[in-house]
Amino acid sequence: MLKIIITNDDGYGEPGLKTLEKAVAALGDITIVAPKNPQSFCGHRVTMRTPIHVEHPKSNHHIVHGSPADCARLAIKAFAPDADWLIAGINPGANLGSDVYQSGTVAAAREAAILNVKAIAISQYIGLGWRIEWPAIEWHATQILAALMKEPLTAGRYWNVNLPSHIVDGAPIPHTPCPLDKHPHDYRFSKKGDLYHYEGIIHDRPRSSGSDVDVCFNGAASMTLLDV
Repeated sequence: MLKIIITNDDGYGEPGLKTLEKAVAALGDITIVAPKNPQSFCGHRVTMRTPIHVEHPKSNHHIVHGSPADCARLAIKAFAPDADWLIAGINPGANLGSDVYQSGTVAAAREAAILNVKAIAISQYIGLGWRIEWPAIEWHATQILAALMKEPLTAGRYWNVNLPSHIVDGAPIPHTPCPLDKHPHDYRFSKKGDLYHYEGIIHDRPRSSGSDVDVCFNGAASMTLLDV
């Protein structure tokens, strides 16, 4: 039986983490190591100069007062050192292209890869006018993760998966291996007094044909193999 760590960047108890737990329940024994508080956009921040408080609400559940990368470190070094996989997600919002550098979800998977544990980050793109349907996402995540976990994965590499928007339960979607898009977001800052407000629309972001952004925005699950 595989031993699987699951984590996220939204916090323990969030629906994406619960959905991921259901999606991989039949694939192995699960240890949950997740942040106490939301950590979106925190990137690969780690805690090294102060102790990290961890709560243990029940067996194999650990709530970390720290970042997703902290969760990955503690999981692999302290709570499940014999883990076969770490899977981070399911993030409500895409982590495509340059997003991988600011994403706490992807950072958790990257940290696992650094520590030589196989890893996958999985996120859900939310298109205009669509609301997340977690049961449908669970169904698709189960299929994709089960398939990916059978693929060979060399040390220092990890998967970044993004599910497309407007998916429904039981309706197959294509799964496409693709490269990371290298375009920056199209954004600006508006100034109001001494405050600068970020302004940008993710749905309009520039993208290269065949890249992860292009694949996901056009209705397929993007599967991108990343290197440490």
